Amino acid sequence: MSHKSIWKFAFALFATFTICFETMAQQAKLNVAVAGLNHDHIYLVMNSYQKGEVNIIGIAESNPDLIQRFKQRYQLADSLFFPDLPALLQKRKPDAVLAYNAISDHLAVVEAAAPLGISVMVEKPLATTVKDAEKMVQLAKKHNIHLLTNYETTWYPSNQEAYLNIKQQNLIGEVRKMIVHDGHQGPKEIGVSKAFLSWLTDPAKNGAGALADFGCYGANLMTWLMNGKAPIAVSAITHQIKPAIYPKVDDDATILLEYPDATGIIEASWNWPFSIKDMEVFGKTGYIQAVNEQQLRLKENGKADYKVYKAKALAPAYASSLSYLAAVLRKEIIPENDLSSLENNLIVVKILEAAKIAAKTGKKVMIK
Repeated sequence: MSHKSIWKFAFALFATFTICFETMAQQAKLNVAVAGLNHDHIYLVMNSYQKGEVNIIGIAESNPDLIQRFKQRYQLADSLFFPDLPALLQKRKPDAVLAYNAISDHLAVVEAAAPLGISVMVEKPLATTVKDAEKMVQLAKKHNIHLLTNYETTWYPSNQEAYLNIKQQNLIGEVRKMIVHDGHQGPKEIGVSKAFLSWLTDPAKNGAGALADFGCYGANLMTWLMNGKAPIAVSAITHQIKPAIYPKVDDDATILLEYPDATGIIEASWNWPFSIKDMEVFGKTGYIQAVNEQQLRLKENGKADYKVYKAKALAPAYASSLSYLAAVLRKEIIPENDLSSLENNLIVVKILEAAKIAAKTGKKVMIK
């Protein structure tokens, strides 16, 4: 074979590999249906769609203003929109449904998708009540689907690194106390959309105010750190510091979780002077704080100074909700007791419901 022929053959082989690789990448890209557009976290998925990271093959939304806004902003075709999820799923067969609607509507999403064998990822928390959450669990198990819950903090490298430092490297000994701070100045104050604000401040649709909106983060992380075990008991205090702005729901909550040999303190508020999402863990021999998305702070017993360090980059499958979902659907990840898992998030709903009762009655609530 001449040099010219060899180069032609090599070029053809390279072109074939390139086409195959591109085809495989396209096949790996998730085809998703979106249920609702009234949760502002939807913009994260829409940005991924614009970047070509995910295929949105249908959107279930009945609000004409929202439909028009998203059509214009993202140049979406009319054919993508359906009045409700059942209508969408009659025409389209997604790999999964992503729920971006009020928390109280999550059950209806699972009721529509589960019998068709379609997995679901909802925005945090899983449900507004334990009753709804248990129905969702039953549907997921009956129809053998994945039902996952998405938290922004799940994809923080700092939280994942803290977990490894605590659980695998044993840098601080056995966990004794956990404090999680989450929240911001208030949804209205930071300018969330009108559609989002309308249900976020509705006790039936959101389940509570700051207690549900931000209390769920701490409950999620603490359940993870406690190896998927529920607390023995829950106590809580809530405040309405801004009743003129949030007349129907709490805007500040402190939740206390009791474990056999540890305590969790969840501080959730719409009254912080700035946005905050951090986690502190005190162990028998040391302390770790996930300060923000990237930074950690460590102090070990006997050492005078804190060590401040940056978390390592996450593996691609654990770096975003869409990558994680794709890996779960491909059976590369089994989501047992991790931050997105059904087991963890049923406990989260139990904690939130107990906290609401405890705040209302002033009494400790035992978790069954």
